[in-house]
Amino acid sequence: MTVPGSTLQQSYDAVIVGGGHNGLVAAAYLARAGQSVLVLERLGATGGAAVSTRPFAGVDARLSRYSYLVSLLPDRVVRDLGLRFTTRRRTVSSYTPAVRGGAATGLLVGDGRTRESFAALTGGDREYDAWRRFYGMTRRVAERVFPTLTEPLPERDELRARVGDETAWRTLFEEPLGVAVEERFADDLVRGVVLTDALIGTFADAHDPELRQNRCFLYHVIGNGTGDWDVPVGGMGALTDALAGAARSAGAEIRTRHEAVRIETDGTRAEVTARDDRGEYTVAARRVLVNASPTALAALTGEAGEPSALPEGSQLKVNMVLTRLPRLRDRSVDPRAAFGGTFHIAEGYEALGAAHREAAEGRLPSAPPSEIYCHSLTDPSILGPGLAERGYQTLTLFGLHTPARLFAADNAGTRDALLAATLAQLDAHLEEPIAHCLARDENGAPCVEVKTPLDLERELGLPGGHIFHRDLSFPYATERTGRWGVETAHDNVLLCGAGAVRGGGVSGVPGHNAAMAALGR
Repeated sequence: MTVPGSTLQQSYDAVIVGGGHNGLVAAAYLARAGQSVLVLERLGATGGAAVSTRPFAGVDARLSRYSYLVSLLPDRVVRDLGLRFTTRRRTVSSYTPAVRGGAATGLLVGDGRTRESFAALTGGDREYDAWRRFYGMTRRVAERVFPTLTEPLPERDELRARVGDETAWRTLFEEPLGVAVEERFADDLVRGVVLTDALIGTFADAHDPELRQNRCFLYHVIGNGTGDWDVPVGGMGALTDALAGAARSAGAEIRTRHEAVRIETDGTRAEVTARDDRGEYTVAARRVLVNASPTALAALTGEAGEPSALPEGSQLKVNMVLTRLPRLRDRSVDPRAAFGGTFHIAEGYEALGAAHREAAEGRLPSAPPSEIYCHSLTDPSILGPGLAERGYQTLTLFGLHTPARLFAADNAGTRDALLAATLAQLDAHLEEPIAHCLARDENGAPCVEVKTPLDLERELGLPGGHIFHRDLSFPYATERTGRWGVETAHDNVLLCGAGAVRGGGVSGVPGHNAAMAALGR
């Protein structure tokens, strides 16, 4: 039945629960195939974590609030859906400050200075040559693995044959990543920079025997066959707007502030119960695609598992607006170059290991590791008229090794303590405290917004604040996966969010794959 006065149909070919970017990808593909599609989104706007907002009153800066960069979105999805969406390459990959012999220095990767910077930091070419060999290997793997993400799941041996390099396979798929890092690199800072891509939103040690760090690392180095992480022009909201437009123009209905609360299915037909400000209603569907976590799916179908098995996020997210970039203690690098890529903080190899050990023991890391992105250097369009000319910049910070358990007793107090400790690590490499560079909103408050895993759980429905919905998986079939990696225990219920096999990140891949599964392709 429908709510009296509602324009909703009684029945659809597909009901999509959740209007995040993957749900919108699925909606656009299905609607373009001629199916009737309804998207139900709990929040007041589509996009989920891939949104842009102006979080500071009176400050016209549009920040990518939760997710920041794009690597895994396949060009074929952009082409298939006719998206008017572009990304922009950063000229600098990363900068990592350090202190050697009492002097401020650092490692700059990119801007034509990579070899020179390696030599200045490490005293020779050994580490640079090892770096080139290692990332030459990962790029070859990326070129072979990335195209499989939008194909039916390959078997493990099939993917191994496609990689075609036993050393690469062992390094990335079989041995803890720490083995390769320690064998190939000698410098602590270089080792740390390599390891960071294995720890984004993933609470793991370099030698974790479950290889969670390897799975995370793989997804961070294979994007579009290059591993490059680019800035979305106009912010993440530009991608969401393009996807929502593609879905609507193809005929999909999108309802915001409509929350799905129950799914009932016999495997052939399904009913989805949802509620809005007028009450509950039910619609029928041939298929249901769930752009939410596996945990949320279990709750919707009444099959919730044990609380001990719930995912746990492990990150701190900080959004800032500055009146100017801070000056660096390392005078050899211009701040625009240092902040133009990924600015690594307290991410030496030993420091990362120490931070993990402290957090695993239930303590906040004494030197919290994090990394900063300054999107406005690459895409000043996210700044309102006049701000760019006045030197304003946006900063987003992503902190590592801060599992949700650390915030359980006192989320607000722990949040404040962690922010102070994290910014202190940054300040150690600046000539002036970052606080002196912060813009202020119309009420005089500094432009800083902080999100813990528990905040993300409350605002976005991420279980335990886990940005990937659960631990990432290797991109091959197992006995628990179906043909596309989106199948569930119910034949007509598919998972199209980050928790699918080959999910995670801003990719659209699980949305595409769920649509292909629904269409029987």
